[in-house]
Amino acid sequence: MSGMHPQGLFVPLVTPFTEGGEVDLAAVERLAGEILADGASGIVALGTTGEPATLDDAEKRAIIEVCAQVCGGAPLLVGAGSNNTRGTADSLRALAGWPEISAALVPVPPFTRPSEAGVIAHFAAVTEASPVPVIVYHIPYRTGRALAAPTLAAIAALPGVIGVKQATGAVDAETVALLAEPPPGFAVLAGDDVFAGALLGLGASGAVLASAHLHTAMFAAMVSAWLDGDARTGRELGRPLARLAAALFAEPNPTVLKGVLHATGRIATPDVRLPLLPAGPTSVAAARELAQGIRTTCAA
Repeated sequence: MSGMHPQGLFVPLVTPFTEGGEVDLAAVERLAGEILADGASGIVALGTTGEPATLDDAEKRAIIEVCAQVCGGAPLLVGAGSNNTRGTADSLRALAGWPEISAALVPVPPFTRPSEAGVIAHFAAVTEASPVPVIVYHIPYRTGRALAAPTLAAIAALPGVIGVKQATGAVDAETVALLAEPPPGFAVLAGDDVFAGALLGLGASGAVLASAHLHTAMFAAMVSAWLDGDARTGRELGRPLARLAAALFAEPNPTVLKGVLHATGRIATPDVRLPLLPAGPTSVAAARELAQGIRTTCAA
């Protein structure tokens, strides 16, 4: 998959837990299969939505194994990386055992807050170690380090870097500049669910959206409409989905989403692992009501 160009809708899977607190691998398999059957281009294992910081190595390996089996030929992205270069390189090398992995989603080193030049050097080092292509995960409100468009262009020029998940929490000037002149062969993926339509309208090549666990087919159709140049359909589909996304992110991700998935019978518990706490019933009810309203509108 070295020539992979990420495009379309990618859904970062939640990690469901059993009532006993174990990873529910059967639910992982079921969710992944449903999402792909409903039109997603691919899935993301061990993204932020999957709570990877709370999983041990054996749990992570088991999740990758299940997702690799479900994906078949569909793209599988896997979250990997840490706040230091050596640890990130080690986590990438560990992916060599799964030829089904299409690319690794690697965050800008969080908490350490290197300079932008340091971030470029970090990705230069880790891509040399990686057995799979790398997609930069740019999420400054989690990492503490924002990257300017020229910095992302410099990272895009590194061998093995194929794209960025752009999740700046806004349609900001640097995102506009990046999409105005995207580096050749470099995929810009919308990474904030609420702003996905706006970034697709500016030319993003796809989106990584946790909200698309719900109404996957509609999210996929929205992304496809923008990629096909059908702005009218993209806007019409995107408006209710943006409202749903805002409700699903009313509390820390993936707490509300898990609450809705549990309430609708798709996972056994709404549980998350500390330091996250389950979402409150008011947030879950509000998101579920919006999801039901979209279903009713589509049926009409």
